[in-house]
Amino acid sequence: MRVGRVTAALALVAVLLVATACGAPPSGSDSDRAGQGAKAGRAAQDPDGRPLALVYRGQAACDGCPEAAHDMLEHDGFAVRYIGPDEQARFGPDALSGAALYVQPGGTNGQEVSTAWRLLRGDPGFSPELVRSYVRGGGHYLGLCMGGYLAGQEPGYGLLPGDSGQYISSQGATVTDDQDHLVDVAWRGQPQKMYFQDGPYFDVDGPGVEVLARYTNDRAAAVVASYGAGRVAVSGPHPEAPSDWYRDYNLPDQSQTGLGLGEDLLHTLMGTAPTS
Repeated sequence: MRVGRVTAALALVAVLLVATACGAPPSGSDSDRAGQGAKAGRAAQDPDGRPLALVYRGQAACDGCPEAAHDMLEHDGFAVRYIGPDEQARFGPDALSGAALYVQPGGTNGQEVSTAWRLLRGDPGFSPELVRSYVRGGGHYLGLCMGGYLAGQEPGYGLLPGDSGQYISSQGATVTDDQDHLVDVAWRGQPQKMYFQDGPYFDVDGPGVEVLARYTNDRAAAVVASYGAGRVAVSGPHPEAPSDWYRDYNLPDQSQTGLGLGEDLLHTLMGTAPTS
């Protein structure tokens, strides 16, 4: 999960982040209405013809993380709006009905997954079933770092055919603390370095699962999977990380590489372009 930022342009503060597994199984409430909205969402477009992405911005996300996701999505041709308790778009029965994509970004300072889930569930109008039913009915979910943890099981959405776990505590991990690093992954078999801060791995299997990237210990680092009629994409590292994130921690700038990997992740999720 991404450490918090006072603003998107100010320096980051490194703090202890403790990760746990996430998720909850689907239940039946609101499924018909949300499913109908998701079907509309697959073809939903902004007035200028761009597909609409809704990015969560609230207490369960760090300052700067929604904005970084916004910029990556906009770079890839999405019209982007924020959704959350202090945004023009707020959670409710029809909140996701016009969206082609819902994005759960990185988490904030010192925040366990259980804390992020509690804060998210406290947002007015929010229900986990709104998101589950949206995806189940044909919508798309993108989870980045904390959003990847929350795609897993207990506490979380339960969108993955498996679970998420803490990479830094996994056997053979090359990063073993919760500070900001570059992490080595193999993305479609090619070695890459990505911005990383206590992100998850994914233990998934089954029909419709595509592992795009693996850490060096062979744990899945980025995955696209089916959920009902919809699709889910998750990444432990941060493809959306802008240049200043690297600069703030004296890391070699891999932001342009990250954008390319994020584009591949998004296109695989949305089915909008062939992958190579």
